[in-house]
Amino acid sequence: MPTATVQLSNEQIEIRKIFCIGRNYVEHAKEMNAEVPKTPVFFLKPATAVIGSGGTILTPAVSRELHHEVEMTVLIGKGGRDISRGNALNHVAGYGIGLDMTLRDIQAEAKKKGLPWTLAKGFDTSAPLSSFYPASAVEDPHHLGLQLLVNGSPRQHSNTQYFVFGVDELIAYISQFFTFERGDIIFTGTPEGVARTIAGDKLDATLALPSGQIIATLTVHVQ
Repeated sequence: MPTATVQLSNEQIEIRKIFCIGRNYVEHAKEMNAEVPKTPVFFLKPATAVIGSGGTILTPAVSRELHHEVEMTVLIGKGGRDISRGNALNHVAGYGIGLDMTLRDIQAEAKKKGLPWTLAKGFDTSAPLSSFYPASAVEDPHHLGLQLLVNGSPRQHSNTQYFVFGVDELIAYISQFFTFERGDIIFTGTPEGVARTIAGDKLDATLALPSGQIIATLTVHVQ
């Protein structure tokens, strides 16, 4: 099984479930012609979708439209169920940056037919992940900057202050239905600017503190 690395301590934690949040930025919901949800919308990716920095994204032959979605990621360090919002951040081991790679044409067809998005979102290499900066060193996860460059040009840029649902809300909501385990990961949703990638593209994603200090980096290539 793939593992998540916690910076500074270099602790390795086996990755378990991967929860992905949809439409957690208003502007992204608009660009997808979708309503802003009143409660969190989420789906799952398998742990086998994970690749690390330096890895290669492989586009399945069934798709001609692979899109990038940069997202802050959350590593759960302490499991639990029915976690209160007030206690939720105490369950976080670290924060990182990730890419929710999406087969947009496959997703659109599934939506049209009312079918699951599993292939569009969960294929091998669809979840590139950085290492995780310790949660204890992050004063507030709701004021972090995230950015994606494609071939050196800015493609997505936003801040977690624009979340529809904060990390504490997401953990409290999901834990009503799923028991969190140590090693679970949450992709917290993507801001506006999602677009197609093609073979040969280089994707560089970063997560930064309000001071501008970069605390997580991820570089992958598309094949």
